Amino acid sequence: MDFKLSEEQQMWRDTVHRFVEKEVKPRAAELSEAQELNWSAIRKMGQLGLLGLNIPEEYGGNGLDAISAAIAIEELGWGDGGTALVIAAHTGLGCWPIVKFGTEKQKQKYLSVATSGKSKLSSLALTEPGAGSDLKGIKTRAELKGNEWVINGSKMWITNAGDADYIITLVRTPPFTGSHSMSMIIVPTQSKGLIIAPPENKMGLGTCHSYAINFDNVHVPKENLLGEEGMGLRQTLQTLDGGRISIGAISVGIAQSAMEEAIRYAKQRQAFGHTITQFQAIQWMIADAGTEIYASRLMIYHAAWLKNKGKPYTKEGAMAKLFATEMAERVTRNAIQIHGGYGYSKEFPVERMYRDARLMTIGEGTSEVQRLVIARKLLKEFD
Repeated sequence: MDFKLSEEQQMWRDTVHRFVEKEVKPRAAELSEAQELNWSAIRKMGQLGLLGLNIPEEYGGNGLDAISAAIAIEELGWGDGGTALVIAAHTGLGCWPIVKFGTEKQKQKYLSVATSGKSKLSSLALTEPGAGSDLKGIKTRAELKGNEWVINGSKMWITNAGDADYIITLVRTPPFTGSHSMSMIIVPTQSKGLIIAPPENKMGLGTCHSYAINFDNVHVPKENLLGEEGMGLRQTLQTLDGGRISIGAISVGIAQSAMEEAIRYAKQRQAFGHTITQFQAIQWMIADAGTEIYASRLMIYHAAWLKNKGKPYTKEGAMAKLFATEMAERVTRNAIQIHGGYGYSKEFPVERMYRDARLMTIGEGTSEVQRLVIARKLLKEFD
C-alpha cells in the first residue's frame, strides 16, 4: 500500500490551499456574520476548476479523481466551512447526478454553465418537512401531462436553492407509492410556480444558505427527467454515498483549522509563569486532535480510493463521515476550551468553527443514520 499523495495531488493541494488562504479564509468571519456567500471567491473558482471537481473536461469540469476532489473540499473547509459546503453541494449534489445519470443533451445544457463561475450554482432537493432521514416518506409529486411534468409539494433545508440556476428535485411519480415511484427531475429556478423562501436563520455556516421551497403547479419539460422514471431513490442513495465523503472532508478541514488556532493561542498564552503548552491537560487535547484528524483523513481517502476503483464504498463512506464529523465536534470544542473564555467570544475564530462543525453530524445523513448503514452492512457480511 502506498499512502503517499501523487505529485499531481500534492501540487493540487498546494494550489487550492494558497487560493483559500488568500480568497476564502480572510473573509470567513465577516461574511458568516453577515450571512452572505463569498461570491467574489466563488466566481474565481471557475478558472481554478473548483466548480467542476468531478465533472469531465468535455463539459467544462476538472475531471478529478475522488481523492483530489476530497483534498479540495478539505482545504475549503480549512478556510470556511460554509463556503466548503456550498461547493460540495454544488459539485457533488447538483452536478454529479447529471454526470452520472443525465443524457448528453442535459450534460451539454447544464454542466458547462455550472462550472464556469459566470452563472449561479446548482442544488439538490431531497428533504421535506415530514421526510428527512426517511426518504421513502417524501410527498412532493410530479405528474406527466402531455409533454410536461407538473410538480406540487414542498422541500426544506435545501442548500444553494436560492443561489442556483436549477434544482434537481426528488419527487414521486405514478403510481405515487412504493420505492419505485420516485424520480429525479431538473427544475430551473426561473420556473413559474416555484417559490423559494428567504434563507433560514441558522446556528452556523452563515456563508452557506439553506432554503424552504414550494412547488405550486410547476411545469417543466418532459425531457427534464433525470435518468429513468422510478429510479430516483437508487440515484439518490448513490449520490449520498459520495456526499458523505465530502462532508467528512469538510469536517477534517474545519478541525485542522481549529487545531492550528488552538496551538497558536496556546503558544502565546501565559499562565502561572509560562505558556499553557506546558500543561499536560492542554498537550493531551492537542494530541487527541492531531491523532483524530489524521485518522479521519485516512478514512476519507480510503473511501475516495474505493470510489476511484469502482468498488462498493457505502460502508466505508458512512464510517468516514461518522468518525470525521463527530471528531470535528470534539476538536472544535476542545479548541474553545484551550482558549478559555476567549474561545467563547466571536473575536476568536474557534467559536465560529464550533458552530459550523455542529451541522456535519446532521446533514447528508445524521450520525444515527450512518450507524444504521454501517451496522446493516456489517451484519450482512456475516450472514
